[in-house]
Amino acid sequence: MTPALILASASPARAKLLSDAGIVHTVLVSDVDEDAATAAAGPLAPAEIALLLARCKAEAVAAGVSGSPAGGEPGVLVLGCDSVFELDGAPYGKPWEPEVARERWRQMRGRSGILHTGHWLATPPSSPRDAGSRAGRGEVTSAVVRFEDVTDAEIDAYVATGEPLQVAGAFTIDGLAGAFISGVDGDPHTVVGLSISTLRRLLALSGVAITDLWVQHFEVEPG
Repeated sequence: MTPALILASASPARAKLLSDAGIVHTVLVSDVDEDAATAAAGPLAPAEIALLLARCKAEAVAAGVSGSPAGGEPGVLVLGCDSVFELDGAPYGKPWEPEVARERWRQMRGRSGILHTGHWLATPPSSPRDAGSRAGRGEVTSAVVRFEDVTDAEIDAYVATGEPLQVAGAFTIDGLAGAFISGVDGDPHTVVGLSISTLRRLLALSGVAITDLWVQHFEVEPG
């Protein structure tokens, strides 16, 4: 039986990464209150925040879908992801406001920071009586991002596009800000928001080969 993968994220970039890697999936967005979740957890390091939120998203979606079929065969798996940018030891999420994004870029330019992406692969409960169970496993991957010494005019032009307002750290590597990034030390997919190699490891720990998720994508009609 081919397992079903659900991406518990509204990020188009994450969905595109999966599609480009030939991984069959569907998208179900969680309604997790990220601020409330982090506040309830208490003080956490940036990487810990990324993993916590990834787990919260995955578990919230997993709670609402059917799980594994009888017999323990792979059924539904839910992948939650969250990214947090770290600069000088402090965590930075989505800036939301233009002035916040401008100030972030003034701090980052000519320097480097760390982008942490948390991944959590959850298994939905197989029956209502198991709804309280929290089966799953997670991993954080991190990459150092080096920024060009961009000008104030470049920052203003970038912020005016709206792109940095709803992404962790106020930048993308696969969009307009690619021109402002001089290098990445680590998995570039981590910076986009989902490490495919990390997903491979988590799937393997769940008894699923990532190649199993290629089956439908590469299925060829008989000639």
